[in-house]
Amino acid sequence: MVLVEKIGGALRLAAVDPAAAGAGLTPGLTLADARARNPFLRTIVHRPEADAALLLQVMEDFGRFTPMIAEDGPHGLMLDVTGCAHLFGGEAGLVGAAHQRAERIGLTVKSALASTPQAARALARFGPGGLFQAGQDRRAVRHLPVAALELPERDAQALHRAGLKRIGDLDDRPRAPLAARFGTDFPARLARVLGDEDVRITPHRPAPPIAVDRVFFEPILTDADVERVLSDLLVDTADRLEQTGQGGRAFEAGFYRIDGQVRRIVVRTGRATRDTDGVLRLFRERLAALSNPLDPGFGFDQMRLSVLEAQRLAPAQRGLDGDRPGGEDLSRLIDRLTARLGPEAVLWFEPLGSHIPERASRMAPAAATRSDQAWPERIPGGPPLRPLQMFDPPQPVETLAEVPDGSPLRFRWRRVLHEVALAEGPERIGGEWWRAPDQQTRDYYRVEDREGRRFWLFRQGLYGETDEPRWFVHGLFA
Repeated sequence: MVLVEKIGGALRLAAVDPAAAGAGLTPGLTLADARARNPFLRTIVHRPEADAALLLQVMEDFGRFTPMIAEDGPHGLMLDVTGCAHLFGGEAGLVGAAHQRAERIGLTVKSALASTPQAARALARFGPGGLFQAGQDRRAVRHLPVAALELPERDAQALHRAGLKRIGDLDDRPRAPLAARFGTDFPARLARVLGDEDVRITPHRPAPPIAVDRVFFEPILTDADVERVLSDLLVDTADRLEQTGQGGRAFEAGFYRIDGQVRRIVVRTGRATRDTDGVLRLFRERLAALSNPLDPGFGFDQMRLSVLEAQRLAPAQRGLDGDRPGGEDLSRLIDRLTARLGPEAVLWFEPLGSHIPERASRMAPAAATRSDQAWPERIPGGPPLRPLQMFDPPQPVETLAEVPDGSPLRFRWRRVLHEVALAEGPERIGGEWWRAPDQQTRDYYRVEDREGRRFWLFRQGLYGETDEPRWFVHGLFA
């Protein structure tokens, strides 16, 4: 069986199976030449996008072995299993479990476990593969051909002509002449393959600061079992958070099914917390509100609880009645509504660092990280400086003032004439010159008409700066 693709108007082999390779067929050969050598070929159209989709699905499923996983093209995965082997009975058990998962979905794999990513890649792709302890991988890499360095074809041919056919031949030579001949990055490439220099992988998904796993000998199916395991994972997570003096702001529960499907559920809190009961209630709310319910299929064989966001959390002193002081009720309400309705459905006003009124705040998810800006303090006993109801954009009005740059005596808004009884101002606000040079200065007035209605008016532009300043109503005081 061969995979074929159209290149330059001709059908060529993109990949061949072991039987075709044994018959002398290689990728790049035209389909006509391949049929001349072996007329009994089974051809399938090569679809690289389908390969990429399958590899992504396998990568999501293999995230059960470690959260540090990345694509290693072509057609490979790289797993950093530091600190994860004990969940599978050691490194040999982990490698065996990975091979079993691959065989279950019909994949043939070859793997190598070494001390650095580049050494593992070389041993898996150009060597026999296997499990190598510290020190053993270097000796094994020395026996690999120089092709394991994956150099350009011209450099590989130059090494062969010089009689340097194995990596050990290069390792025994001084690095300076090699760098002068093959480039300054050649010694670093050689050191990484030999394991002398370690370059960490960039994971497909950012690794959480804290992750706790449970691997089951027998799959779990019921909601009660899922909730019990979640409770146990939360207790372990809270212990780790307490050891680091942190609290979680976002928690993710990962459910790994036997058939390879992965489901992740995230809950967020309004403030850093280590309250296991409270987070468990949020997971209950979230699971109950899912439009696509959690389906265990033939069962979950692994669950993982990760802390996606963590913040410093100082110890809190409990009161004599056992309650914690402070405004916890609002945060708990926000957390429950967010878990039930979703983060985009629960919003609040967040202050921004701008003196322009319409830009001084924005709507943001209440469970998201809060702004470092603070709301301006209100004068004790004084009237509010800003109205709660503001118009965007401000609405134009017609005014009559006693003096050109004074407060209005009367104004017409929405075809209704308002006689001004009281006025306070002006509060002068300059335009943001770094945004738009043509922004004009505003003079704001708080006015009250004879019926007791209060408005927030402003005059845009100063006399002398513009031919005819305009008036607008920007908000209404309650």
